[in-house]
Amino acid sequence: MKNSYANNSSLKFSQMTDSVSRLYDAYLLDLDGTVLLGDSLILGAAKAIKFLKSQNKRVVFISNNSTSTAASYAQKLTSLGVPTENDDVINSSMVLINFLNENIPNGRLLVIGETALCNDLIHNGYDITNNDSNVDAVIVSFDRGFNYQKLQHAFDAIQNGARFFATNGDKYRPLKNGGQPDAGAIVAAIEACTGKLCEVNVGKPSRHTIDYLMSKCLDAEAECIVVGDRPETDIQMGINSSIDTALVLSGVTKEKNIKDIEIEPTYIIESVESLVPGDAKK
Repeated sequence: MKNSYANNSSLKFSQMTDSVSRLYDAYLLDLDGTVLLGDSLILGAAKAIKFLKSQNKRVVFISNNSTSTAASYAQKLTSLGVPTENDDVINSSMVLINFLNENIPNGRLLVIGETALCNDLIHNGYDITNNDSNVDAVIVSFDRGFNYQKLQHAFDAIQNGARFFATNGDKYRPLKNGGQPDAGAIVAAIEACTGKLCEVNVGKPSRHTIDYLMSKCLDAEAECIVVGDRPETDIQMGINSSIDTALVLSGVTKEKNIKDIEIEPTYIIESVESLVPGDAKK
């Protein structure tokens, strides 16, 4: 992956551009808020992705959301008109498992997360338990069933010496009519009661995600661009890895918030539809 980060000289920060000025070898697309809102495609997403693929560009979907497997995401995208292979999707569960394999293989885990994450961990040889003793690590993820009992189990396990990891730190997940509190809110609750900071967050913007991509599905010489709706995750990951970035205004970040952004992307665009350069639209 080439280090190609360089801001578009014609773009003053806090201003939108009509389209990205050039084509890249690979597009690393966030899902929620960038390609999808809930179960629907962002307007123009299918057309833009179809064009990029017609130009033989690599398109990889990256999500911090562990509530769906890569296969489920691929199936959903395909059913919505974006043909997608399982290998085209990377989620935080996959990055987490890669991290755990290197640090506590076959460990005993207390998981605050939904069924898809637990099944992925079990399938990869991890022992999932609700017992808060003899736990190697507490794993925190997006969990719509989070409650006081789960908080208590996490508190007790960490007090008993368990390590503390998270799939992601997103504060909320954008939906058409608002949003849902995400893993970051649960991480904050556990940090508050235990006095222990989350040791490792493997999701965006961490280097763990980019390293996983590099090892699994990207050419080291490819010129890439990271596209997403969150400056603190998607854009920061690109900056950390010296990769160009495009901030879309279709999810968490809105046009009215541009002036408040402190993390500077290469481009600010309305949606993924603007990934197609202007001269290619003619």
